[in-house]
Amino acid sequence: MADSPQLKALGDFLRARRAEVTPDRIPSHVVGASTRRRVSGLRREEVAQLAAVSTDYYTRVEQGRLAPSDQVFATLCSTLALAPEQQAYAEDLLNRARGFVSTGAGREAAHDRLQLLLDQLVELPALVLGPRMDVLAWNAPAAALITDFSRLSTKDRNYVSLTFTDPAVKALYEDWSAIARTCVGILRREAAENPDDPELAALVGRLSIVSSDFRRWWAEHRVSEQDFGAKIILHPQAGRMRLNWDSFTYAGAARQQLILWSADAGTEDARALASLVENARGSGND
Repeated sequence: MADSPQLKALGDFLRARRAEVTPDRIPSHVVGASTRRRVSGLRREEVAQLAAVSTDYYTRVEQGRLAPSDQVFATLCSTLALAPEQQAYAEDLLNRARGFVSTGAGREAAHDRLQLLLDQLVELPALVLGPRMDVLAWNAPAAALITDFSRLSTKDRNYVSLTFTDPAVKALYEDWSAIARTCVGILRREAAENPDDPELAALVGRLSIVSSDFRRWWAEHRVSEQDFGAKIILHPQAGRMRLNWDSFTYAGAARQQLILWSADAGTEDARALASLVENARGSGND
């Protein structure tokens, strides 16, 4: 277990979170808390004191040479004020370092039931995302809204990759950086669940080379997990639209998600989306 890639990732994650703890959150009783600070966040010895372990113990945890006990891990999560999704990510890494076997890798096909639903959704953009946010299937409205996925090779049909490398897709999002960082966080979460996935490693490596933004955000070790939200789309034909998106998981295909885009009823956004969908239907774009 020592020196495992999961322990190394856990140590990197804890170090990144330690650097984010502001001085005002450091309890006054911590030795050295009131001294002049040359680094942001907590020092290793301060984390160790708060977790009631030796500095050497915590140093080895950060260096990926030691798996913390459950009690120490819980204390570290509290000390570093980890959000629920961050704690879940760290716990996944720890469990896998202790011997959890990852699932097999490889691109899947959209589940038959999800494909059936997709074929019947003619009024709303919809697509099926698989592991690594691979685009497994889509309908004509989704192609009209985001991009013509059929023009891409199978290996290039990846939502994260398109978000970072396709100028047209990148230009769709008014707040591109927020959306792109969420994509990175979702991949980072999946890296804990499937640390031995060669396709995930290849995707991260490729994006790290072509995008300095991806490389910088990946190094931050932030994690994300979202099931719904809203995005401002700057569409070249339909114009500016505020669209809702929702994610649904089918019990028979837990690693796949059906993503639906919609607009609030009676709004200009809804009318613009309906016009885009109608034009897509007329052009036969799929």
